[in-house]
Amino acid sequence: MSLPAGFLDELRSRTSIIQVVGRKVMWDTRKSNQGKGDMWAPCPFHQEKTASFHVDDRKGYYYCFGCGAKGDALGFVKETENVSFMEAVEILSREAGMQLPALDPKLKEKSDRQTKLAEVMEQALNFFRLRLNTSSAANARSYLSERGLTQEVLDRFEIGFAPDSWQELWDHLTEKSVDEELILAAGLAKPSNKGKRPYDTFRNRIIFPIRDPRGRCIGFGGRAMDPTDSAKYLNSPETELFDKGRSLYNYGPAREAIGKGQILIVAEGYMDVIALSQVGFNATVAPLGTAVTEAQLQLMWRVSDEPIIALDGDKAGVRAAQRLIDLALPLLQAGKSLRFVVLPEGQDPDDLTRQEGPGAMQRLLDNAQPMVELLWEREVHGKNFDSPERKAALDKILREKLRLIKDTSIRGYYGQALKSLRWDLFRPKYRSQTSKPQGRQLISPQASTRSSSLVISSENSHVLRQSVILASLLKAPEAIASVETQLEDLQFLKLEHRQIQIFLLEYSGALDQLWQSAEQTFGAQQLDALLNLPHVRIAPSVRNCDDNELVVACLLQEFAQISALNAHGREVAEAVQDQSDLDDEGMTWRLNESAKHVQETLQGGQDDKTHYNTAANGLKVKLDEQIKLKNLLGEINFSKPNTK
Repeated sequence: MSLPAGFLDELRSRTSIIQVVGRKVMWDTRKSNQGKGDMWAPCPFHQEKTASFHVDDRKGYYYCFGCGAKGDALGFVKETENVSFMEAVEILSREAGMQLPALDPKLKEKSDRQTKLAEVMEQALNFFRLRLNTSSAANARSYLSERGLTQEVLDRFEIGFAPDSWQELWDHLTEKSVDEELILAAGLAKPSNKGKRPYDTFRNRIIFPIRDPRGRCIGFGGRAMDPTDSAKYLNSPETELFDKGRSLYNYGPAREAIGKGQILIVAEGYMDVIALSQVGFNATVAPLGTAVTEAQLQLMWRVSDEPIIALDGDKAGVRAAQRLIDLALPLLQAGKSLRFVVLPEGQDPDDLTRQEGPGAMQRLLDNAQPMVELLWEREVHGKNFDSPERKAALDKILREKLRLIKDTSIRGYYGQALKSLRWDLFRPKYRSQTSKPQGRQLISPQASTRSSSLVISSENSHVLRQSVILASLLKAPEAIASVETQLEDLQFLKLEHRQIQIFLLEYSGALDQLWQSAEQTFGAQQLDALLNLPHVRIAPSVRNCDDNELVVACLLQEFAQISALNAHGREVAEAVQDQSDLDDEGMTWRLNESAKHVQETLQGGQDDKTHYNTAANGLKVKLDEQIKLKNLLGEINFSKPNTK
């Protein structure tokens, strides 16, 4: 069957030939310019090493300078998929969400009707533009002048005015023999509920025409001049021509500017687009008064890999950014993302560029935030994570957001970035040697005791235990998730240990690749030195690294012992600090209780049923060992042997 021209035009406008051809070729990034829709690749129709196959996305055609192959998206699918023309139409129609003519016998009639509606919209636009120069539009012209819009800008954006009249546009169109039903179908007028003549949709409003990618006027946006009007901005209703969820204001001119090297900016409304365009940011578009839709996002990505979302510095702007993040996460592809700029509070692009000039806007664009950073800020802003439960809640919601990302590679990189941000938030704050202590000061060892075995053994104990912990996790990375909180809170004494700690907490790749990644980061020599330490080699969690349950249990015990030793150290220091306030008996009891806690922890929390004798110097000696020693000494003959 023959297809109406309108159907094919609509199909081509909804189809990106770059996306269609990109399934079969590898683009030459040195010659290609996606912003201009100018792409080059080795030809898929003949063997060649150089990129002589050219695709022009703006025109919708391809041409090979080597073999002469040429055509549009339909022709490319027909040739590469070895299908008929109608089968190619069916394939692309299904991808574009369009109904085939075979299923809609009235398609030609529908296409002809859309053409007539577009003609009516152009007549209405001419009416609005002429009315902007009348006396009734004096307030509108004054407002536009105050906003800095010159005549050149008014002409460029085809700005008009809808007079404060109930039927002036209706009368104008009907006098030109425009069918009344078409006026209503185009959304230019509404039927009266009181049985009177239909009345104009737009009254006493500045008019902004909305054009589709093909350049047709499909709708209008109107800004109210009456401050008491219930709707400051009003869009055309949904019609056979106009689908606001699939349209962007200023899309055509923005695409041309992108082709000249500008970055795509997505602002909030009509005046934002115009204000930015006036100061040189011509590649600016705006959704039509609603949150960005999936179809609008795909339109953006069609002409720009990484559009910048520029939002007003108010709560509504921030909320719009947050909604867009949830929309975009499942749609992310390699090379396709978003960046965000939130303007200073209380300012829009017009305010910013007027007060500080276009340079201020450019600086914001140059420092636009990646989407992952805005996602992180959304989840942590104004929240307190002073407990394990609150930290776990954050981890849960971040995991939920990561699961929204369908592309596994992008999901992995997002996970890595979020882990890094999480580490920056929760990592232990190591005390600087030059910082002044706050509150109660701990007592430092005297010069005479700094080298004592007690001090040295305490520090060495921590280093030894920390070595075991790190070695165990390097050999058994499955255990990291079970002890992540304890690992975050642990203050490592050695710099190389802190570096491994950061690596383990930030690692987001496959667990079976962790050791290899660690070798690339630190070198095999450093890791071997760690694992070959005598106390590390004999550690159960290292020797039995395949038993994850055992590893976790051993590590939890190590963390508990470090915590107990730290607590005991603080208790001793505080007891010394408070010695003037406590009698001897109180201090003795305090230190004894702390020591008992340490002993219990080091013994794994088991009850000590051993019997002791207390020596004259106060040390405890095991009774059974004392008896064994006494018996042994009794068996020894201390007399000198007879050498005669």
